[in-house]
Amino acid sequence: MTAARDNKIACVCSQVPWLDSHEAGREALKRTGIKQALRMVPHGQRDFVRSWFGLSPHKIPIAGKPGSIAVIADSEAWNGYGELAPEDFINETCARIVIRMDKYRPIKYVAKVRCPVLLQITDKDTSHPLSSVEKIERRLGKLAEVIHYPIAHFDIYTGDNFEKAVSDQVDFFKKHLQE
Repeated sequence: MTAARDNKIACVCSQVPWLDSHEAGREALKRTGIKQALRMVPHGQRDFVRSWFGLSPHKIPIAGKPGSIAVIADSEAWNGYGELAPEDFINETCARIVIRMDKYRPIKYVAKVRCPVLLQITDKDTSHPLSSVEKIERRLGKLAEVIHYPIAHFDIYTGDNFEKAVSDQVDFFKKHLQE
């Protein structure tokens, strides 16, 4: 979204990008069901109302086990956050995000992007729909560089997968940032 607004940006790297909250929401409904989604709404509403009165935020976990109250309540997120987060990490966010997420749609701004964009995609990702990436790739045309990794979302942050992803980013930046 920043590259769409600022034509001084030379290039963008987008690792496992969240590109369209509408498509991601539909995927989440398929995975967790409408009952889970409806359980989250009162938490978001409670947090909004508290903010109107200057009260402390109502918080919920970012990641949780399947069926729990959490922004992302599935095994992949629960295990991924558990593996990556430091011991002192506080797994919480303001609950209003569950009813505001639909506003985050970088896909709406892609037509204004004028610089190369590296999209690093984890093919076994259950939360980031591949269809969004394919739309972005088509809309960016020759500006898009897409690298697929045959792994799940959180696998790109550790071990050899992390090293490969960073190496690909460095190559991309060297290619587009040399004077």
